[in-house]
Amino acid sequence: MRATTALFSALFAVAAHAEVGITTPLGGWRHSAGDASGFSQRVNYPAASVNVDGQPLSAQIRGHIDKAPKSSQPAKLVVNGIAMPLRVDGNGNFARPYTFGSGANSVEVRSADGERRRVSFVDSYGGRPQVKLRVVLSWDADGTDLDLHVISPDGQHVFYGARNAGNGGSLDVDVTTGYGPEIYANPSPPQGVYQVFVNYYGAGTDADAKIITAQIAVISNENTLAERQQVFRVPMRKPGELTLVKSFTYP
Repeated sequence: MRATTALFSALFAVAAHAEVGITTPLGGWRHSAGDASGFSQRVNYPAASVNVDGQPLSAQIRGHIDKAPKSSQPAKLVVNGIAMPLRVDGNGNFARPYTFGSGANSVEVRSADGERRRVSFVDSYGGRPQVKLRVVLSWDADGTDLDLHVISPDGQHVFYGARNAGNGGSLDVDVTTGYGPEIYANPSPPQGVYQVFVNYYGAGTDADAKIITAQIAVISNENTLAERQQVFRVPMRKPGELTLVKSFTYP
């Protein structure tokens, strides 16, 4: 009887774990010539969540987390070594636009209880525009709104109110409901000093907003031998706070 009980307990424990599936991107080789993927997406303000409207499948991350236990924490998305929160809807589905460069890429999705699925692929199309500079903002609290501001050496300021710059820089989405991520990408960044600011825009209905932690990842020359990744974490103490997180020189 004890052995049978232990067996059922073990089976229940296995069944209770989340099952992570990634429907796109697919693993293996691809040749993305002709795909009209962009660095930005349409946003209706207030932007409650990300969307993939207008993006080809080659520029999307989609999947499903089944049997996920209830958790106050989001899932996690790791793209080419950079981790960021991943919002999952009530049915366990997730969808995130992401413009991949040519060469080797990897995508990993981790559920809140630690289950994971990883896909690797190689895009052999050498003529694909590469994101030479990417800045990724994410944070660790739901129901809060942080905003990413990037000022390039030529003085162009990209943020939620001006998402596309004349030098090619673009902010892909303004997330207002927590976690992020917000991503600045530029395939032709001007050389010189960049400034990255984070604005603690609001905390929803929480009048006693807790300190939250913002994570900023700066990736230069992505998918090349000269790739460099830097990750910074800063505390954001109260709504209205504007913080200069990092000044850096590209290249």
